[in-house]
Amino acid sequence: MKTATETIQAIHWLDDKLVILDQTKLPHKEVFVELHTTGQVWEAIKQLKVRGAPAIGIVGAYGFYLGIKNAVETDIESFIKHSQGVCDFLNSSRPTAVNLSWSLNRLMNVVRTHQGGDVGERKQQVLEEAINIHQQDRETCKSIGENGGSLFKESTRVLTHCNTGGLATGEFGTALSCITHAHQKGFVENVWVDETRPLLQGARLTTWELQKAGVPHSLIVDSAAGFLMKQGKVDMVIVGADRITKNGDTANKIGTYTLSVLARENNIPFYVAAPRSTIDMDLENGGQIEIELRGEAEVTAFNDNPSSPEGTRAFNPAFDITPHQNISAIITEKGIVYPDYEKNFSEIFGT
Repeated sequence: MKTATETIQAIHWLDDKLVILDQTKLPHKEVFVELHTTGQVWEAIKQLKVRGAPAIGIVGAYGFYLGIKNAVETDIESFIKHSQGVCDFLNSSRPTAVNLSWSLNRLMNVVRTHQGGDVGERKQQVLEEAINIHQQDRETCKSIGENGGSLFKESTRVLTHCNTGGLATGEFGTALSCITHAHQKGFVENVWVDETRPLLQGARLTTWELQKAGVPHSLIVDSAAGFLMKQGKVDMVIVGADRITKNGDTANKIGTYTLSVLARENNIPFYVAAPRSTIDMDLENGGQIEIELRGEAEVTAFNDNPSSPEGTRAFNPAFDITPHQNISAIITEKGIVYPDYEKNFSEIFGT
């Protein structure tokens, strides 16, 4: 049994302002920045100062409050219209992760239906709900880790992709929460960390979190994963998710689909860890998920240094879709969900 380790909390609400750990500076500098306006929150999400579906949902919730707290509208209908504009603006920052729209819709519901008498009371209720979203995510991620940790056996060698720890959530993480909880039981022999091109969320962020948690790990280039699987050096793959449709199709960081195919070819369990808020029961399948395309310079250069000839074009989707057939199980705060996903989602979440 390992000793407990300090968890990562990258989002704080302090003195009526939002404070986040700027993930673009990691691992070399730990820089916290203050966000005072909705526009600053939008930029922080767009520029990946904050990233990870649950974290974006939390920061978006606080950003919504920042956008309405000084609203001059005094009648309810005008205030609702103003609030909807703030909601739509924040929703435009990143389209793939469903947690952002989930949290914003939750706050818009407060704005529309709160039984308080005036606009001031509704503003306060929105802030309280944003804080609830943050706290609930912490509790949710802890439960995900406990549930996912049960899948590990002694000396497990696990491969993960992108970053799914406390940096990507309110605390603990999703897939990384499963890993750190299993580590506390002494069940993790090694974590293979994909570098996760083009922005190296694995190399920069996941290794940083695992090092702080004292979890043994090794960094690999993305294209080494199949070789390791073929050599019998991977016992399971566990990743996070940005959106999951009702049939279990999953959007996650680009390269996830490739890993699922390799895992299936090599008879290795492939798990997805995500909260209920990431499951979009309004979408039938992954073909309906909007995939964010990011700038070409993320691929053609690194840290503003060109890595390809001038004029080279690039295609840079931030996410791909892993079909439900390639997923062994989906780990949630309510338990581990196995296929048939649509049927079992409905049973476990009552949807």
